[in-house]
Amino acid sequence: MDANEEINPVESIITDDETINLKTHIKIKKYLSGDVVSLKDNYAQVKLSCTKEMAVDEMGLIHGGFTFGAADFAAMAAVNDPYVVLVGALSKFLAPVKVGDTVIFEAYAKFEDARKREVDVIGSINDIKVFEGRFDAVILPEHVLKLKLKKVRKTQDQKDQKDHK
Repeated sequence: MDANEEINPVESIITDDETINLKTHIKIKKYLSGDVVSLKDNYAQVKLSCTKEMAVDEMGLIHGGFTFGAADFAAMAAVNDPYVVLVGALSKFLAPVKVGDTVIFEAYAKFEDARKREVDVIGSINDIKVFEGRFDAVILPEHVLKLKLKKVRKTQDQKDQKDHK
């Protein structure tokens, strides 16, 4: 894929007889980060099926990074903008997650009309809360990597101009 080529911008999620397009994190690996099972304005539900590949020991304890990753994915899906990025998070792991567990994450985005968003996420196994977090996100005007490239180019141009004086 060419660096300037755009990837497929949406994935359709069918929930409650309604189709909503997921506009962010389209290429995420669902088997590692969960699958969106419900998507509405400012709300997403993600299901993480915990597998032995996620385990850190012979007892089947799931690494917290998978739990956090699925919660982050739920938060970004709740905002559902192609240029949303995570800028901060405060999270609590309330109970262990093990191989065979299915964790359901529910994410509620706040401040719909603002560029900065706060998203509350709860992760549960059979109605037992195992994770809670607040995610801070920002909607950028374009892809974060394009912005970084522009900044690097601008800095390089300024340096080049200085060197030629």
